[in-house]
Amino acid sequence: MGKQRDLTQGNIGKTIILFSLPMIAGNILQQMYNVADTVIVGQTIGEEALSAVGSSYSLMVFLTSIIIGLTMGSGAVFAQFFGGGKISDLKKGMVNSFVFMAIIAIIINVVSLLLVDNLIVWLNIPNEVADYAKIYMTIVLYGIIPIFVTNYFSALLRSVGNSVVPLIFVGLSAITNIVLDLVFILNFNMGVGGAAWATVISQILSALGTGIYFFVKFKNLLPAKSDIVYAPKLLKYIISNSVLTSVQQSIMNLGILMIQGLVNSFGLVVSAAFAIVVKIDAIAYFPAQDFGNAFSIFVSQNFGGKKYDRIKTGFRQALIISSVFCLAASIFVNVFAKELIGFFIDPSIHGAVVETGIQYLRIEGSFYVGIGVLFLLYGIYRGLAKPAMSVVLTIISLGTRVVLANILAGFSSIGVIGIWLAIPIGWVLADLVGLIYYKKKTLV
Repeated sequence: MGKQRDLTQGNIGKTIILFSLPMIAGNILQQMYNVADTVIVGQTIGEEALSAVGSSYSLMVFLTSIIIGLTMGSGAVFAQFFGGGKISDLKKGMVNSFVFMAIIAIIINVVSLLLVDNLIVWLNIPNEVADYAKIYMTIVLYGIIPIFVTNYFSALLRSVGNSVVPLIFVGLSAITNIVLDLVFILNFNMGVGGAAWATVISQILSALGTGIYFFVKFKNLLPAKSDIVYAPKLLKYIISNSVLTSVQQSIMNLGILMIQGLVNSFGLVVSAAFAIVVKIDAIAYFPAQDFGNAFSIFVSQNFGGKKYDRIKTGFRQALIISSVFCLAASIFVNVFAKELIGFFIDPSIHGAVVETGIQYLRIEGSFYVGIGVLFLLYGIYRGLAKPAMSVVLTIISLGTRVVLANILAGFSSIGVIGIWLAIPIGWVLADLVGLIYYKKKTLV
């Protein structure tokens, strides 16, 4: 039987940290899928290809966020069932949710492939990189189904307290991706297409690994024939949580996608710089996001087990832990901004790109605490079966970002700096609303 962990017992701070560490490490490794593409493409092909990969990355983040949101929402429900000892509901929920989400993933995959040319236009991708973008985008879209499978089984494993196994398969997949990047681009001269195929093949291997592991090692959680039934009440509860979580995730990344279009309107230099700094952001604050996701599973299990005081204490401790980490990340990206960007592209050749990227990191990167608190708020509301509140906070954060970015960027004296400033302002506003609601309206 695969290892399971009861998060309703033991030292709270230690429990959250130990459970979150594999998730944090796993997401950092997962970012290596696209970071590897960006580094190798930027260093070997040039800024045109780099801009294309960056724009395609923003699209993929948006599309996959829909699927990841569904799996995260269902994972929170699974954790509630597990924490409350409702194993029969867990098994039936697995069957019903998998079919529902598989259908959604297939629809997204088919529609996005049919609309590739339109997506390039909607993203305002510069003409000189449109061909690169189409090649890369068309290939990486085939990874949507493997991404669904990987994230579904990873969410399922985490819901029963196993955060280590998803890390192992993501790590193996990331290594495969980097190796295939080097082989396809440097040895076979496949260009951006090679980078895309490396990513898709790695995602397929990760999907196979997580799925097979669950079926082999978690036989006690495998649905019996009596569990393979249509359970409308269970499915409705899972959908109400998973769809709202998906909406929250997709709104968050739709805002980023809208910012991508605004960034692209400033030309190739700004577009290439943005393609780099969003990868640095991903590594810098994604640990805080995964800490929030791990905290959500902690909250879900304890909510299912009716351990409300444990949730309240956990939230206070999680705020301190996340804030300390985010402050350290802000200091790091400020001090080493030039070196971090230079890892992706040669500063002696692309000096303007580097300077634009440094400007971004020293403005937006100084406020990672804001996004760290927001991720915890998303986590606690998802765990308390209040995903609608996460949607509200996302709308506040992203709505502020998009509206303010467009307004400020329109002033010639501010320009692209307005885009960078709008991001942390949106975080802070959402944090204030989320904390006030938690204090006044929640039962824990």
